[in-house]
Amino acid sequence: MDAATELLKEAKTIAVVGLDSRTDRVAYRIASYLKEHGYRIIPVHRNLFPADEVLGEKAYASLRDVPGKIDLVDVFVRPDQTTPIIEDAIAVGAKGVWLQVGITNPEALKKAAEAGLVTTEDRCTMVTHRDELN
Repeated sequence: MDAATELLKEAKTIAVVGLDSRTDRVAYRIASYLKEHGYRIIPVHRNLFPADEVLGEKAYASLRDVPGKIDLVDVFVRPDQTTPIIEDAIAVGAKGVWLQVGITNPEALKKAAEAGLVTTEDRCTMVTHRDELN
């Protein structure tokens, strides 16, 4: 089992960046799956959207606004938007950063790894959980 899968197995709290209240979005479907499988989901979305809560959890504009510990940051934004999110993940002491399918940023992930975070890119947390942890 690689380090990212191990972190997903051990994680309790996952901040999902790019998650909003639109139920037809991939981020919503994956976050819903993760919540159903026992994870605490923290919605993080920089834009205003029509809900203060998503999946029954208070939503935040930034990782830096989230009170408490974040185990894993699950990222659903375009690759060109990931650097500040990864910098925030480092700043708040997250244990890892997971860039979803189609999202890569080797330079930013290198910074995260150098800061001690577990990193992975172009992978799906739901697929990994379903196929490797169930």
